[in-house]
Amino acid sequence: MAKLLTGKVVSTKMAQTVVVQVERAYSHPLYRKKIQRHKKYKAHIDADMKIVEGDKVDIQECRPISKDKTFKVVKIHK
Repeated sequence: MAKLLTGKVVSTKMAQTVVVQVERAYSHPLYRKKIQRHKKYKAHIDADMKIVEGDKVDIQECRPISKDKTFKVVKIHK
């Protein structure tokens, strides 16, 4: 089953590619304090998608499209 992640678009400067920042929160195993971490993923978009920086999107894992791109944009939350 492919991963499905939700994040915020932070860059749209590449052709057919967006950079999505995904944040996750977890509890520290010893101190039980909530910690937030983030990671950036490059995701493929279709030509008809109109995405701007700041949009929330769902990305899904897929076959490798290039060296760094293994996700594609599935849904846009305006």
